[in-house]
Amino acid sequence: MRTLYDVQQLLKKFGIIVYIGDRLADLELMELELRELYQARVLENREYETAMLIIRQEKRLEKEKRNRG
Repeated sequence: MRTLYDVQQLLKKFGIIVYIGDRLADLELMELELRELYQARVLENREYETAMLIIRQEKRLEKEKRNRG
C-alpha cells in the first residue's frame, strides 16, 4: 500500500466507499473507518499503520494546499 488509491481499495474490500465532496472531510472519514476496522480486529497492525500514515500525509498536503490559495 503506497497511495491514497490503495487505501480506498482497502476500504472498498469491506464495502466502504467514501465520497463527501470535500477532500479533507473524505480523509477524516477514511481515518475513522480505518480506526473502526482496526478496533474490530479486521485489519492487521501493519496494514492499519500504513494506511493511517498515507491518510495523514494526504491531510497535511491538503491543508498546505488550502493555506496557499
